[in-house]
Amino acid sequence: MPMAVNRLHTAELPAALRDDLTDSWDAFVAAASEAGLPVPSNPDFTASMLRVWASSDFVSGICIDNPAVLYGLLESGDLLADYSAGTYTRKLKRSLKGASDAAELGRSLREFREQEMLRIAWRDLAGWAPLNEVLGDLSALADASVSVALGYLGDWAVQRYTTGTKKKIKPEMVVLGMGKLGACELNFSSDIDLIFAYPEAGETDGERKALSNEQFFIRLGQAVITALDQVTAEGFVFRVDMRLRPYGESGALVHNFSALEEYYQDQGRDWERYALIKARPVTGDPACAQELMDSLRPFVFRRYVDFGVIESLRGMKQMITSEVRRRGLQDNVKLGHGGIREVEFIAQCFQLIRGGRDLGLQQRELLPVLLE
Repeated sequence: MPMAVNRLHTAELPAALRDDLTDSWDAFVAAASEAGLPVPSNPDFTASMLRVWASSDFVSGICIDNPAVLYGLLESGDLLADYSAGTYTRKLKRSLKGASDAAELGRSLREFREQEMLRIAWRDLAGWAPLNEVLGDLSALADASVSVALGYLGDWAVQRYTTGTKKKIKPEMVVLGMGKLGACELNFSSDIDLIFAYPEAGETDGERKALSNEQFFIRLGQAVITALDQVTAEGFVFRVDMRLRPYGESGALVHNFSALEEYYQDQGRDWERYALIKARPVTGDPACAQELMDSLRPFVFRRYVDFGVIESLRGMKQMITSEVRRRGLQDNVKLGHGGIREVEFIAQCFQLIRGGRDLGLQQRELLPVLLE
């Protein structure tokens, strides 16, 4: 017999929501019982569960469809734990141990994402985690998903495209996280904006046909995008947006460091300076990643107070305002007047104009720039 939802926990909720919670609770109890799992009886926990479910169909849906995910988080203690740096990567590597092909990799990535998204959302809605922890955890989950997927796919690509008769190409692709990912401010609905780069030109020593480094890394980049972005029966990991790369959708998927530096020096536009403020290496050899960031910094932050960019920024703001008006989003909390995007725009304008001299403005996160 399903346990009744505690009336004390739902008394202040609208009647329709109380009915929905009762239905959800009954469905959860049935699913847990069918899986041979005990029904939670701690009143504090069930009260927390109902508060979370009242706020998120996503969370209640996972608990009902796959209660083992919730019970796994409870058994491990992860639901109540603050993760330290590197935890997502370590846990994901453990869950992927023994993965032998891209299909298995994709399934495991999606299962891990579902588990950790449930944990993050629960801790957020239950009031157990502050905002900076929630945004940091979402960003760290994305970082781990990209870096671990790249690690597996890179190793398989080396085995496939090199013979071992020469020094094998090393999959040292540096992935730059842009936008909210770069600033470690990812939210639950965010895409991840990425740019792929590799250190230098060259070629593999493939047994049938040598591949240029560009071809090798393009194929590797495509495999990473598929592993993360493709919608399967298990869902997706993160939606991937590559449009911030040089030449956008019409440009090569991957560029070497020299090509990137040359592009930004010769053709880089102010909106690309604006975008690169938040660029952060998500994966790749630390020395290679630092080399790339050092080469991009002079393009982003000019050594002088750059008043020349003001007119360009004014034009950019006018285009944004026109698009918001066209789409009827004037009251949108993100895109409308006084919304999140406008606050970010104001902060990044100061970064572009004065960031070359004021090192305190050379930061990716929004709040420290506003307080600077």
